[in-house]
This record gives sequence, C-alpha cells and structure tokens, in this order.
Amino acid sequence: MDEVKVGRLGPFPRVSKPVFITSTLLIVGFIIFGAFFTEAAGALFSFLQSFITDKFGWLFIVLVNVALVFCIYLAMSRYGDIRLGKQTERPQYSLISWIGMLFSAGIGIGLVYWGTAEPLYHFMAPPLGEAETIEAAKQAMNISFLHWGLHAWAIYTIVALSLAYFHFRRGLPLSIRSTLYPILGRKIYGPWGHTVDILAVFGTMFGVVTSLGLGVMQINSGLENLFGIPNSLGVQFAIIAFVTAMACISLMLGLDKGIKRLSDINMGLTGILLVFMVILGPTLFIFDSFIENIGNYLGSIVTLSAWGEAYSNTDWQSGWTIFYWAWWVSWAPFVGVFIARISRGRTIREFVLGVLLIPMTILFFWFTTFGGVAIHMELLASINPDMLSPGLIEAVQADTGSAIFKLVEYYPLTKPVTLLIVIMIVLWFVTSSDSASFVIDMLTAGGDTNPPKIQRLFWATMEGVIAAILLAAGGLGALQAAAIVAGLPFALVVFVMMYALLRGLSRDRLILYRAQQYFITEESADHNSANEFVDEHLLKGPPKIAKGD
Repeated sequence: MDEVKVGRLGPFPRVSKPVFITSTLLIVGFIIFGAFFTEAAGALFSFLQSFITDKFGWLFIVLVNVALVFCIYLAMSRYGDIRLGKQTERPQYSLISWIGMLFSAGIGIGLVYWGTAEPLYHFMAPPLGEAETIEAAKQAMNISFLHWGLHAWAIYTIVALSLAYFHFRRGLPLSIRSTLYPILGRKIYGPWGHTVDILAVFGTMFGVVTSLGLGVMQINSGLENLFGIPNSLGVQFAIIAFVTAMACISLMLGLDKGIKRLSDINMGLTGILLVFMVILGPTLFIFDSFIENIGNYLGSIVTLSAWGEAYSNTDWQSGWTIFYWAWWVSWAPFVGVFIARISRGRTIREFVLGVLLIPMTILFFWFTTFGGVAIHMELLASINPDMLSPGLIEAVQADTGSAIFKLVEYYPLTKPVTLLIVIMIVLWFVTSSDSASFVIDMLTAGGDTNPPKIQRLFWATMEGVIAAILLAAGGLGALQAAAIVAGLPFALVVFVMMYALLRGLSRDRLILYRAQQYFITEESADHNSANEFVDEHLLKGPPKIAKGD
C-alpha cells in the first residue's frame, strides 16, 4: 500500500510538505490580511457570506438531507454488520468515554452559547408568524432542534464513518484523502489527495475558530457577571491567550491523558449542571415539553429541512439555517477524523445510530431545560400582569452569550452556578482546541495517528491567533462568515465521499456475504470462522468461493 510522503521541514519533524506548506501559507496570509486590513477583512467576510448563502444555500440544504437519508439507509442495511476494524475486534473505548469524547469534539462551546439564546431569539423574532406567542414558542424549539439535530449529526456521521472505514478496514492513512480511494485509487497520494486534505485543514481551522470565538465572548460575559470584568476586546484576547496555553498543556499530555480526561470531567460537570437545572427548575414542564418538542420536531422535519425561503423575501435563513449547515460542514473534517480515531471496533450500525442519536438526544434535553424553560418564563410573565418580565429577551438582544447567565439568576446558588458554567466553557474551549490541533496535525502529517507534539502546539497557537483576529474584524458576524466560506468547498467533497463509501462498502459486504455462505449452513453457524476469513481476505479482493465448495 502506498503512503503519503512525509519528512522534516524546519523544526517540524514529520509533515506532508505539500499539505503543510500550502495550508500554512493560506492561513498565515489570512492572519496578515485580517491583522493589517481589519475593516477590509470585515467587509470581505460580509460579502462572501451573502454571496454563498444567496447562491448556494440550496446546495447545503440538499447535502444535509441526502446525508441523513444515506445514514438511515446504512443503519438499516446489511452494511450495518461490518465492523470498523477486524470482524473479531471489540470497541477500543467504553460507551461512556466514547460519548464524552463525541461531545468534546462535536458540540463543545456551542452547546452552552446557543442552548438558552437560540430558542429565545427565535421566540422573540420568529421567521414565520407572530412573535412571543405559544406558536412562536413551539416554532422556536422546532427550529433549534432542526439546527442541532439529525441533519447536523448526519454530516458528522458520513465523514467520520468514511474515515474510520477506509483507515481501520482498508489500512489507508487516517486522512480525508483516503475516503476517495474507490474513485481516485493511488491518485489520492498525489495532487488530488493534497487538495482534499488542504480543504479539510482550512475548513477545520475556521470551523473550530468560530466556536472558540463564541466561547471567548461568553467567558467574558460570565466574568463580567461574576467579577465585574469589562466586556472588551482586550479581555477577550487575554482569555484566548490563557485558554490556548491550557490547550497546549493538554496536547502535550496526549489523547488518553489529556483530551479523554478533560472530556470525562466536562461530561461530569455538564451532567451536574443539567440535573441541578432540572430539579430546581420547572421539572414537570421540562419533561412534558421535552416529549412534545421531539414530537413536534419529528412531525415537521420534512417541511423544515426542505424549507428554502423561496416564497418569502427575507434573509433570515442565511443568517441561521444556512450558517449552521455550513458550520457543521466546516467542522466535519475535524469531528470526522476525531470520531474515527476513537471508534475502532464498532459495527457500522452501532456507529451510525450512536453518533446520530445519542448526542442529539442529550442536546435536545439540554435545549429544553435551558431554552425551553427561558421561553416558559417569558410566556408566564406575558399572561400574568402581576409578574415582572424576567428580562431574558432583553439579555439576548444586548449580548447573546449572556442569556444563560441571566437565566441562572432565577435559580439558587447563582454565583457558584455561574462559575461552574464559566469553567465548563473554558474546558470545552480547551478540548475543542486541542482536539482540532490533534486532527489538523494528523492531516498535515499524512494521516499519522500519533503526530509530533511540536506540530500540535503550532496549530493550537494558530487557532488562538485567528480567533483573536476574527473577533477584532467583526465579532460574531465575522465568525459566522468564516464558517460559511470554509464550509462551501468541503460540502462538494462530502457528496463525493458518500458515493465512494458506498462503493467501498459494496465490495466489503460481498466478501462478508460469501464468507457467511461458506461457513454458515443449515447444520452449523460458525460465525468466528466467517469473521476470521473476512479479516484475512479483506485487502485481497473478493474471494472466489461458492456455497458447497
């Protein structure tokens, strides 16, 4: 099997020079442009965002829907029996640790930032109908579930499954280029493969930096509530420097001692906060509305997921739904490589259902507990003249990231809970940054699953610098624009990836089917021998056997 050529480049001991040099030049060029021409950079981001959402919004809508249908097909088909690795292997990580690391990669800061703010925003400014009504409340939860639900995780599932399959099953490098092997063959080790990996690095960098920028703004809001620290760019730059340093320390500890431990800690803190909010909040409403919200979401999923504002004259969708689809796509290389890296030994059915459903269900409960309760409080105040408005809508209008801190003011132990939320955001920041650095380093090191630490430190530092520049160039608007611009080219790659995965799985399933024919008869069911046969012949092409031989 061919390999990506890697070698020393200055202080970096093991890199794929075409990918590393090109990616670095593009990113450094962006840094220089953003740092010295801040206003021009902000204007360019705004123009590109408008152009892409206006002209290619339909492409993102088609992509997420095709990806979801493809995932459902894979889970229900015979391909689901294929294991990511040898047929005789078992999962490398426990289910709890696996879910924790899924969250550290695929959710992170966005969960805390948008969990309260997004439903409130849609409630006060719905795309359809009258604001601040019961129907607006239902619509707000529907839209929030759409943005964070099945379609988002379908994109992650496709990319992660493709990577895991071709790496663990076919022995190819853990790199985006490997997912196109059934189409390009050995050309994945040439210019085409380099191009795909460069797109993945670019998308990963700006997708993750978007989340880091959101996290910095929210940490600043929390510190302002706790200690009166001003909400300013200077403070946000200091936060970036501090958390980037923490991410570098985590990177030096490695995957198991660094990222895994921080993910486990954060899952524990997330669980504590969630239980606290459920027990001390309107518990019955949370459980009732959780079930109803899921029902409403599933009942309207086809209409919502195909909606394209064709019969309305607004740009609401470009600022929300298209932004989210592009954001998920730009995160997909990073999340895909990371999820693939931790998923060895799982069957395709287990993998698809796990990635698609488990984090989504937890997310829905989180959005109901925070966003749904916030809307509930506003509705109660609107119908009860003796009740003062909780001021949550005003908080979202003033500073989106402050919504969750305003909400916890109505719960006991406000200061300790606020501090807990800030700690969680910092840890999400760290795990997102070091996970992304780990993944980018793998991509620029030719798919090496244990790349040199000095290279990881380089990419972690770059993430911090770009987050600072985007904040200076336009805050949330610039962050959103960067995610959309980075997501478009990789969206085209995901379409090709689905076709390539289907071709690869078809060959694999043929081998497994013939092995089962040979070893499993009416008289006996020798599953172990069938699995061992598949492992032995997987890379040798379909075996020429027939039942009865």
